Amino acid sequence: MTTTEPRAAHSVAPEREADVESALEILLDSALDPIVDMVLTSRDGGYEALSHDGRVRFRRTDTGTYEVIETEGADPLADQSTDKFTPLAEERAHKHPHRRDNAYPFAFEQVAQLFDHPAAPDLCVIHSAAHNWEDQGGHLGEHGSLDVVQARAPFVIAGKGIRADGLVPRAGRLVDVAPTVAELLGCAPVADDTYVNGQDGEVRADALDLSAGRPGHFVGFLFDGTNPNVLYAMAQAGEAPNVARLIAMGTAYEHGAMAGLPTVTLANHTSILTGRLPGHHGILNNAWYDRRAGRQIITNSQATWPKAMETVTAGVESIHDAVHRTWPDAFTASVNEPADIGADYSTFDFFRRGEVPPIPKSPVGIPHTTERFVRPSKDYTWSTIVDHMGVEQAAGIWSGHYRDVDYPHPKFMWCNFTLTDSAFHEGGPYSEIAAAAVRDCDARLGEVLAAVERAGVLDDTAFVLVADHGMEENDPAVRGDWDVHLRQAGIQFRDEGYSFLYFGEQ
Repeated sequence: MTTTEPRAAHSVAPEREADVESALEILLDSALDPIVDMVLTSRDGGYEALSHDGRVRFRRTDTGTYEVIETEGADPLADQSTDKFTPLAEERAHKHPHRRDNAYPFAFEQVAQLFDHPAAPDLCVIHSAAHNWEDQGGHLGEHGSLDVVQARAPFVIAGKGIRADGLVPRAGRLVDVAPTVAELLGCAPVADDTYVNGQDGEVRADALDLSAGRPGHFVGFLFDGTNPNVLYAMAQAGEAPNVARLIAMGTAYEHGAMAGLPTVTLANHTSILTGRLPGHHGILNNAWYDRRAGRQIITNSQATWPKAMETVTAGVESIHDAVHRTWPDAFTASVNEPADIGADYSTFDFFRRGEVPPIPKSPVGIPHTTERFVRPSKDYTWSTIVDHMGVEQAAGIWSGHYRDVDYPHPKFMWCNFTLTDSAFHEGGPYSEIAAAAVRDCDARLGEVLAAVERAGVLDDTAFVLVADHGMEENDPAVRGDWDVHLRQAGIQFRDEGYSFLYFGEQ
């Protein structure tokens, strides 16, 4: 079941203008500049990005491009470059960059797409690169912002049909993954260069080489929350040999693939699999408010993961759908991935049916596990167990038999790994715990590659490795909560997902 939501831009209602202006006066005061990077909104037929020292107003044209209407002071979105702060040494030399030194790739499109959904907020607050959320357990890794380090995810594509160019100085977008995979496999388009209904992404023809034919199979890997500069550096240093193997047999985008706004988990998992930006597929954030239904929607809790796709906009298709439209009898699998629209096999189907596979009670004895961090970290422990179960499922399916069921070789399989997100949050992207998570996930990726090889189809398979967003190290000293200042001013609002402000709502 899905909800029908047309692409209609949300704009601030006239009766909320006074609240919005009062809130902007507070949010853009110099006192909050250390934690508020900028504020985004849609009103009077245009989009705005406002900061402490300037603003830009722009609009979407009839041709789908964007034009600036006016600027005042320093334009917060002036730098939209994709190559800033690469490679890793450059990123580490510019920790916590201020807005004037930062970059915001594809910013006009990012802002506009968010307000294309009727449940978009009245204001979207973009936190500064340095801001550390006090209520997030003192985590040193952060994402959610529009800035380049938090938006940048790794993008490695390899195997049959892919150019073996290694690391190249280019960038893409996460919404490019679905159309690129569909073109690579030879899926039937729904229109010219369109492979999933309503796609925002484009085929990355610069990575393809179909001279030797198309692959018969495709496997996707997602290392949740992984900083690409860190991942590439570890691969080059020999600490992630399976990632290095993929890079050597394919193309890796040094400047990454940019996540959609907000740069959070399920919004971008769904973007990767559907080729649509969050405002167009309907998973707006980890949490948001549905004005029409008068209810809060949360998608990223253990209770809501299995049914998260029920809130997807009607008509949204996935890579699984594109494969089935072309080959109705093809088998596809979604391993530990909540964005499982159209999949024949899905981990979360077990949960929806109440048939949860046996979950190990502890990580003791689980292979590819860094004991140093499993013992003190509950998140590391849980993610280790989850990812191990994912490998068991993927390898079992490729072997042809899992949990008393026989399976054919998948035409398309997607595997999600969660450990990296837990570790990069806990220690920050440059920490030992983050490096351990990469090593553990790399080894598990290797197990799946080995299963494909045992199935005898490695040379007829292509692969992609991405993340759902990047991860930036914050400054523990830069704390604060704009909600406190807004409430002290007597403004009535909801703050969903720690950035989406809805006024006049309890």
